[in-house]
Amino acid sequence: MNRRSLALGIALGLTPMAALLANDWYQWRGPNRDGIAEETGLLDQWPEDGPAMAYRTKGLGSGMASVAIHAGLLYTIGNIDGQTTLVCLNAGDGAPVWRTPFTADKGAANGTPTIDPETGLVYAMSFDGIMVCCDAKTGKEAWKKSFPGDFKGKMESGWGYSESPLIDGDKLLCTPGGAGAMVVALKKKTGELIWSGKAPQGKLRGNDGAGYSSIVISNAGGRKQYVQLVGHGIVSYDAATGELLWNYDRVANTTANIPTPLVSGNYVFCSTGYGDGGTALLEITTAGNKFDVKEVYYKSSKELQNHHGGMIMIGDYVYMGHGHNNGFPACVEWKTGKDLWDKGRGAGGGSAAIVAADKKLYFRYQDGMMAMIDTDTNAYKLLGKFKLATHNGESWPHPVIVDGNLYIRDQDELVVYKISK
Repeated sequence: MNRRSLALGIALGLTPMAALLANDWYQWRGPNRDGIAEETGLLDQWPEDGPAMAYRTKGLGSGMASVAIHAGLLYTIGNIDGQTTLVCLNAGDGAPVWRTPFTADKGAANGTPTIDPETGLVYAMSFDGIMVCCDAKTGKEAWKKSFPGDFKGKMESGWGYSESPLIDGDKLLCTPGGAGAMVVALKKKTGELIWSGKAPQGKLRGNDGAGYSSIVISNAGGRKQYVQLVGHGIVSYDAATGELLWNYDRVANTTANIPTPLVSGNYVFCSTGYGDGGTALLEITTAGNKFDVKEVYYKSSKELQNHHGGMIMIGDYVYMGHGHNNGFPACVEWKTGKDLWDKGRGAGGGSAAIVAADKKLYFRYQDGMMAMIDTDTNAYKLLGKFKLATHNGESWPHPVIVDGNLYIRDQDELVVYKISK
């Protein structure tokens, strides 16, 4: 983090740690799980060949996980020599710090690690549902859980566990996908079970099991709850007890439910890809102790859907890549569902993984094209584009912006660009 931000945080009465977290990216989609980096002073345009490269390094292993960054260290997971491995690098130059193999390679390592700044622990998830907790400085293993073995968990389909766990107070929240343990709360220091949240029952769209999304916190209806997208759609659990408060299945598809939901006040904005997915805005209300889910609107998959690149809410608008295996740039007035941009192809091909910073959007396209787009709601404005230096596989891992640098994970490689003025 830059000195100006640290000084500002202290001047506002924040502790150095609280000020640091403003620019850290210690979990999936950033400090608030909303895909927005608290960065300013970034380039408004890029040279034709792209911004300068800070460094490029190898040794991350195979997989589609993004990166988490805290206190100058970068964390990700990858499959190395037949083992799913939690990897730690120096964020400033990419130098290796430590590696911790924690289970046999059973498939692509896709979930981004989560760091707990309070305890100095880091958590990671393997394809086959092995959750490991390690010391963030040394990589020493603290504890481990098996979602299938400990919670009778399962995935909705065959691409493996891809979740990034959530830290909330003394709890670690995650999604085994079991009938009696769809979502669980664990003691973050020991892995001991606090509560289990049951799966929704009845004839529902989609499949049994966990989805490929990650949990977010909502206070809809004046009650703290954990909202998640699973095989049967959106579910919500009471933060204190794990009681299933409500669920909604219309957006569920039968292949893979992936995008992390967006929450704002009493509203939840959700979307899925594939042929039978779609997009919905839900209003959550209460009547006594019961919750009611009102569908404000629903958009079919042809009208609006997000594959797996994520959605970002800024003010009254949601920005996203629209379409299955497509990243058509969309700016949606989230309260009405109206798309204010013409869904043209955009700068690149395939799906688009996105992050936002300094009133700009950064679209990383599946074909390795990187684009910078203005957040102007009146019209789509491309501010720059360039071809990433590597394209070792589908360019799906979400980009990360910290301290004026753009971090790009590409299978075994990490490429970092300087995008600060």
